Amino acid sequence: MATTDGPDATKHLPVPEHDKLGPLGARPSALEDPADLRTKLLGEFGKAVQSAVEAATSAEHGSAVAVHNSRKALRRARAVLAMVARALPKSERSAVRTALQEARRSLSTIRDHSVAPETLGQLVLSDDDRDTAKRVVDNAAEAIPAISEIKQLLGEAAARAAAQGEALEAALSSEISWDTVTDGIRDVYGDARKARRSSKSSKPWFHTWRRRSKELVYQLEFVAKHAGPRGAAIQAELAGVTDALGPAVDLVMLREFVETHGQGIASSAIGQLRDTIDSQLEELMKEARKAARDAFSLKPKKFQRRLVKAVKRDLTPADDDDRANGDAT
Repeated sequence: MATTDGPDATKHLPVPEHDKLGPLGARPSALEDPADLRTKLLGEFGKAVQSAVEAATSAEHGSAVAVHNSRKALRRARAVLAMVARALPKSERSAVRTALQEARRSLSTIRDHSVAPETLGQLVLSDDDRDTAKRVVDNAAEAIPAISEIKQLLGEAAARAAAQGEALEAALSSEISWDTVTDGIRDVYGDARKARRSSKSSKPWFHTWRRRSKELVYQLEFVAKHAGPRGAAIQAELAGVTDALGPAVDLVMLREFVETHGQGIASSAIGQLRDTIDSQLEELMKEARKAARDAFSLKPKKFQRRLVKAVKRDLTPADDDDRANGDAT
């Protein structure tokens, strides 16, 4: 009868199931599997494309909501693109980014027509400014595109996004590393941080700051979904800051809207209304920069290290994490 005694006995023993699958209690994550990570990222891009398609088909039920949803979907697609940017040839990366940017810009004017009247209604205005604002809104109403044109633009935007999804899948290698993803997130964080600094003396840079911040939040949302509470905490921190930028960005848009649709109105009245907008805008921009100081205090590489460390701890089984902390003490 064969025995299992002796120095080679363990070679013949069955492998415990927990050794095959990894530590019991560990939660498998796409962030640790380059092939799965690629699949999940392309899936995220695909969801954004599908949202853009759904927005195009819902225009009949409310064009303003449809345009908002389409632009949001295209911004999410761009956020995914940035996470895989370093895994793409430069020409392909630029082509996809440009196509998404043009698709979103094609809807900007419609978005402005939707948001401007509401934003004007929320401002504290004098009677003269209120009269000027009403005349601007009346002028703008005559330039609102017909629903058929809006539906066409939404459809074209969705088609562009879908084409870029196919191009992205064809251009990406079979695996995407977590390092590649964090490099992409670091780049977007760095761009947002630079824009925040430049926004102190530039309204366009303030708008850029919010764009990059929104993309950063979408990226961190993806990471948190596949990591855990520490990753989610970083996402929540940046999301709170980004949400606070919205009212100021609406005013940045509004001051240009007033100039564009000021035909037939005295230049002095338009100038006075813009001065009123600027006075309220400057205060909002100042408050936003101050509120975001801590969130953007780290240099890009340090922010990347913070994120990597948080995700590593999220994905470390609790018993291993406790032992590591014990060893450290």
